[in-house]
Amino acid sequence: MCHQSIGLIARALEASGVTTTSISSAWSITQSVNPPRAVFTDFPLGNTAGPPNQPDVQMAITRSALDLAYSTTEPGRIEALDHEWGEEWKTEARALVDHRTPRHDTPQYERMSDMASAIERHGEQLACPSC
Repeated sequence: MCHQSIGLIARALEASGVTTTSISSAWSITQSVNPPRAVFTDFPLGNTAGPPNQPDVQMAITRSALDLAYSTTEPGRIEALDHEWGEEWKTEARALVDHRTPRHDTPQYERMSDMASAIERHGEQLACPSC
């Protein structure tokens, strides 16, 4: 589930009286959805709770998240944890070639079949003519 969804779900649960703490590895996204409280690990996405096969680190991160749930009522608090993955993952991630298509201000169809489906469903006037 994406970081935005988790933050929004956490806020809804808190509003109904359930205490929550998110574990995040995307500071800016977590900050933008303003969860009730969160712990931050500077780890690659998909490994938020720790490196594979390191249950001690994973348990420590989980305990930190639970401790934050019990120790703070300050809304929107994000606590950075000091666990380190190492810098090599960041270097490797930056070196990856981005093969995605360029972003544009106008909507685009990924495939011609998507455009045909939109025209069939909504008509040519409502289907994106610039796509």
